[in-house]
Amino acid sequence: MAITRFLRYWQTYKNIRRIKQIVNVFLRHGFGQFIERANLYRFVPLRTKFKFFNRWEKLEKHTIPERLRLAFSELGPSFIKLAQILSSRPDLITTEYADELKKLQDKVPPFPSDEAVHIIESELNISLKEVFTEFEDIPVAAASIAQVHYATLKTGEKVIVKVQRPDIREIIEDDITILTAIARLMVKYIPESKLFDPEGIVNEFARTVKKELDFIAEAKNAQRFKRNFIENHKICIPTIYSNLLSEKVIVMERLEGVRIDDISGINALGMDKSELARTGVDAYFKMMFEDGFFHADPHPGNIFVMTDGRIGLMDFGIVGWLTPDMKESIASVFLALFNRKFDDLIDQYIELGMVTGEVDFDEFRRALKKDLVDILEPLYDLTISEVNFPEYLELLTRLVIKHGLKVPSELMLLNKTILILDNIGRQLDPSFNAITVAEPYAAKLIKKRLSPKSILERTKENLSNISNMFIETPKHLNRLLRKTLRDEVSINFNPVGLDKLIKDIDRSSNRLAFSIIVAAIILGSSMLIQSNIDIGGRIWGLPTIGAIGFLVAFLLGIRLLISIIKSGRL
Repeated sequence: MAITRFLRYWQTYKNIRRIKQIVNVFLRHGFGQFIERANLYRFVPLRTKFKFFNRWEKLEKHTIPERLRLAFSELGPSFIKLAQILSSRPDLITTEYADELKKLQDKVPPFPSDEAVHIIESELNISLKEVFTEFEDIPVAAASIAQVHYATLKTGEKVIVKVQRPDIREIIEDDITILTAIARLMVKYIPESKLFDPEGIVNEFARTVKKELDFIAEAKNAQRFKRNFIENHKICIPTIYSNLLSEKVIVMERLEGVRIDDISGINALGMDKSELARTGVDAYFKMMFEDGFFHADPHPGNIFVMTDGRIGLMDFGIVGWLTPDMKESIASVFLALFNRKFDDLIDQYIELGMVTGEVDFDEFRRALKKDLVDILEPLYDLTISEVNFPEYLELLTRLVIKHGLKVPSELMLLNKTILILDNIGRQLDPSFNAITVAEPYAAKLIKKRLSPKSILERTKENLSNISNMFIETPKHLNRLLRKTLRDEVSINFNPVGLDKLIKDIDRSSNRLAFSIIVAAIILGSSMLIQSNIDIGGRIWGLPTIGAIGFLVAFLLGIRLLISIIKSGRL
């Protein structure tokens, strides 16, 4: 029992130290007003509170998004990963912040190879010499969560060994706990932050990063992709050595080739770049719209052109899922776009859960339809190959931000993946257009949506829902009536912004009381000095008590001034 209590206290102590570090970093980068409003000011050391004549010129050299990126970079792996997730959600944080956070690179110095060897041997319960004829001590790649070493098995196969950083799980779990607490404070003390759903962002971050930390789950993802592409001989998914696998270590086949963005290397191999672009993007559209399971981290470092002409994929920690319902909705979106039925398109946005909060649906429909017409109508005068897909998605993202729509994380992951693929495709072939490759998949989705079998299934489902409604409604009405008769029905009244108003009034009254106390000390000290009462000797020719009173009043006045400056409300 005592040990458990000690561990709990130690964990709390560690978290407080980390919170203080986070708060200090944000203060240093000019986010004092956020720290104060989120009620985190109590974690600021006293000496820091008195340092207010500093860094203003330095801060002015950077925009707020740039300062946020610098703060995240300084705070380490968890915050770098969070920034990468936020960079894919311009619908939540605006395009300006998303573009800035995209600049954060997940590259850090490698950890010592002897530590990597120790982790491998302890996790797999082996000796390196028993399994590998060769193991390269210098890693070929190092990121915030893991690093990669080249090796050769006793059986002759060339492999890569991916090893997690020491204690990275504990570091990230502690940071998730802290971020969850900060998100709750934001919702409580900064009501307007609800628009960005800070708790939802932290939950999404926790889900994503925990998946990346589980190499067994990554191995299962790779094996699933290998099954899905077993008949496609143009795509190579590396073999996973399941006998050399744990949550912290994964050994897989090494793919020999060049990165997909290494144009000179591809030319040296004598490959057709246009064909490579089409093959790669076609594979991704198959994952998305046929398998409903796609590789969601397609940056050039994870896609290789192999010497035999195949395209190899690596790193399966981040994947996306499209449920049958979501694929149905995507088909309906394609159909609405094809037929210029913008009202149907808005219905699909609502069906996908993109419309949240209290809205005037008539006004919302009218405004959104007008913007959709302005954006989409010009597309109908173009051929498919002439459509600039990234520009079109960028316009739709701005539309989402303007109307306060909330895009499901899987759809944002889908959009991000398609944009990266389109960019890679255009590097290989300037005339490449992802929509051209997507056209047959869109047609197949629409055909399936309009097939008699699909219509019959939807009809059955709707009839079942209607019958359930008729059966359940009397029960619900009866339950409501009983609660009403027992006075158990209550109405929750939550006036918007009242908490903020009360907090502002409380802060103002505290500052006023503080000012009165300072004024009283000054007045009392002045009276003591004027009375010339010599109690406790003299300092600088003044009575000691009066001099001390002036010093205390000066320090308290400085503290009050700092508080006002930090709040940004002079």
